[in-house]
Amino acid sequence: MFRGNFPAKIDEKGRLKAPSDFRAVIAEKYGSELFVTSLYGDSVWIYPLPCWIALEERLATKAPSLHPVVEKFRNRVNYFGQQTSMDSQGRILIQPLLREHAGIDGEVVVLGFNDHLVVWNRAKFEKSKLGEDFTLEDRLALSDLGI
Repeated sequence: MFRGNFPAKIDEKGRLKAPSDFRAVIAEKYGSELFVTSLYGDSVWIYPLPCWIALEERLATKAPSLHPVVEKFRNRVNYFGQQTSMDSQGRILIQPLLREHAGIDGEVVVLGFNDHLVVWNRAKFEKSKLGEDFTLEDRLALSDLGI
């Protein structure tokens, strides 16, 4: 389970050194194989490969493969996606196309999202995500979901 936020940096070769708390969970629970992708190109999703495979299996069993939304999802995650391995020092290569789209260089934030990590350019995250108000309607929506 991944949770919380850890600041990190992307090195000159486009690698993220996974924060130690997240690196330990990945290595111990899932192994070093990862799928690195995005849906919108504004952030980077890092899935341990077993978690990504489980998502693909849910997609295959719950939605027709020719459904337009399924096709759109697959097009995007495969366009930005690449299977990679975390090296022995905990570094994860983020492919150039995705780094460019997401503006991932220098300082980033690495957020835990249960079964995967999300990496944002720090300034972009603070401007867009922290700039959004958390409204009464948002709180009510969570309440409707039982949270």
